[in-house]
Amino acid sequence: MLEIKNLRKAYGSHVVLHDLSLSLLPGTIHGLVGANGAGKTTLINCLYGLENDFAGTVHNTVGPAVREQCGLLPYEPYFYPRLTGREYLEFCLQARGRPVVDFTGWNQLLELPLDQYADEYSAGMRKKLALLALLVQQFDYLILDEPFNGLDLEANLLLKAILKRLRDRGTGILLTSHILGALTETCDEISVLVDGRVQRHYAASEFGSLENDLLDSLHREKLGLLAGLT
Repeated sequence: MLEIKNLRKAYGSHVVLHDLSLSLLPGTIHGLVGANGAGKTTLINCLYGLENDFAGTVHNTVGPAVREQCGLLPYEPYFYPRLTGREYLEFCLQARGRPVVDFTGWNQLLELPLDQYADEYSAGMRKKLALLALLVQQFDYLILDEPFNGLDLEANLLLKAILKRLRDRGTGILLTSHILGALTETCDEISVLVDGRVQRHYAASEFGSLENDLLDSLHREKLGLLAGLT
């Protein structure tokens, strides 16, 4: 289990995360939802080790360190220029000391032109290439920051199916999305972040009230204005 306990992160006097605690279990999909600036990306960076100057603990309760068995899909994947999709995949494996494998099976699903330069891909193709680099490594845990962003309808549906199959084989997945339906259709639980705090955890049986709760907490005054206008 990946466990975050009493995490506090500040940039100077600005506190981004306030004593936040969260757990990611194997074989579950845990969603994070919140407005821009709520602390989602900072939380992910702390969990994965891209941020080190924070209070609290982030660790794997069983087994090696988090980054050794965890793959990260950033919000905007970066690709070195003049590197083909295939060369990018090989680079990702070699950087972790893993043997290069056959990409054919997974790429039959994602349908990427692996022998073209990755920096010439569309936004959706870039997101799928970064995801493919994680899938071929078979991590125990995945951290996905806005994985549905930039994907078309067909790719969104396929990604949901992939995530569910990974969960069923035991992979623990933490993901963020501004597309609420993508979370409620795939996640086992969802945490709502507001101003760097977990406002509430929702189990799957409670997802029906999530949208109205978010509307009320984020837009209570505007909803009153809307009622007056209509």
